[in-house]
Amino acid sequence: MKYLYLLLLPLLTACSIRSTDLPVAQNFKLERYLGTWYEIARLPNRFEKDLIKVTANYSLRSDGGIKVLNKGFNSKTDKWEEAEGKAYFTQSPDIGALKVSFFGPFYGGYNIIELDEAAYQYAMVAGPKRDYLWILARDKTIDDLLKKRLKAKAQEYGFAVENLEWIRQN
Repeated sequence: MKYLYLLLLPLLTACSIRSTDLPVAQNFKLERYLGTWYEIARLPNRFEKDLIKVTANYSLRSDGGIKVLNKGFNSKTDKWEEAEGKAYFTQSPDIGALKVSFFGPFYGGYNIIELDEAAYQYAMVAGPKRDYLWILARDKTIDDLLKKRLKAKAQEYGFAVENLEWIRQN
């Protein structure tokens, strides 16, 4: 459990919440984004070390924010870990730029930089810098063509795609 509480810790201590040079999703529809997403790939980070079967579930909070529940199975300890956080839009609700907190008043960037606008079946999320990147999907896997396309887009944005970890979901 302690590892997932550290989920996004480096983002929380970052100087900025949103990068000024990465595009974010426009015409964003929160109601379509809510629910469970599977982590398909990520850039390595110490707070998700050894985690497989990682999911993120988003639901509405009574204060108008978004409840974030991240879960993952630690392959070294054979235990499930989870962290609950909250997120809020940093601009208008139709722009995919949010701030997320797992530790009280400390927030980090959650920027949706690529989104399947037609069906909301995949998304690519970045922190405020290029050292945090996640590929998420509604299904446990994505096809090779989509994987190549998202990887190429991430490379175009300047991410170290050669370091992507492809997450076991089974």
